[in-house]
Amino acid sequence: MGSVTVRFWAGARAAAGVAECRVEAVTVGQVRAELVRWQPSLAAVLEVSSLLVDGQCVTDDTVRVGSGALVEVLPPFAGG
Repeated sequence: MGSVTVRFWAGARAAAGVAECRVEAVTVGQVRAELVRWQPSLAAVLEVSSLLVDGQCVTDDTVRVGSGALVEVLPPFAGG
């Protein structure tokens, strides 16, 4: 497994209590699982958030993340 940096935005940052963290993961699904294990309050946020891996939106939990990847958690934003 590789070390992945996870950056939280808006409501995801509030739920995580930090701006970013690092997890060990190989796939997007493993990133999600590690985040929920670390901070259970993220489960609801992750269900409605978009995830970007190195700037690319991903919707498939089987997508692989390389060591050193940046995963960004973007919850829905209000306003325009």
